[in-house]
Amino acid sequence: MLQLYNVKIREFKKSDINDVYQIELESFPNPYSKNLLMYYHEEFPDTFLVAEYLNRVIGFVIATIEYECIGHILSIAVKKEFRRKGIGSLLLGEVLNRLRKKGCKKVYLEVRVSNIPAIFLYKKFGFVCKGIIRKYYLNGEDAYLFEKELI
Repeated sequence: MLQLYNVKIREFKKSDINDVYQIELESFPNPYSKNLLMYYHEEFPDTFLVAEYLNRVIGFVIATIEYECIGHILSIAVKKEFRRKGIGSLLLGEVLNRLRKKGCKKVYLEVRVSNIPAIFLYKKFGFVCKGIIRKYYLNGEDAYLFEKELI
């Protein structure tokens, strides 16, 4: 039985790439490439985080900072067998804290309109839907644009 106090949130390391990429593959229809993941690590090392359980990477979150004060959550995913256990909340909470400490005043993200579990998570953290981006995803699916003030 997974105990959340045994889950460690830490910064991504290059040796995590294969685990993160596998989670990316199982989570998204159009996954980021390993090269793109490594780019985000190089550019935003302290807001590319992984969740580790028993020395195994079971989830990750990637956030960037734009204009020195706006956070953008690009991706958050958890291995299928560890979903709905609070891992996403741990990752999201930690990355929001880090964005706030880095001076971000607000954060935004895009989420598929069909991704009900993610929408529920974001609303739980105080994100508000600001609109719909039509045909945002490669398959033509729309995205909700969510924002949250970090002040």
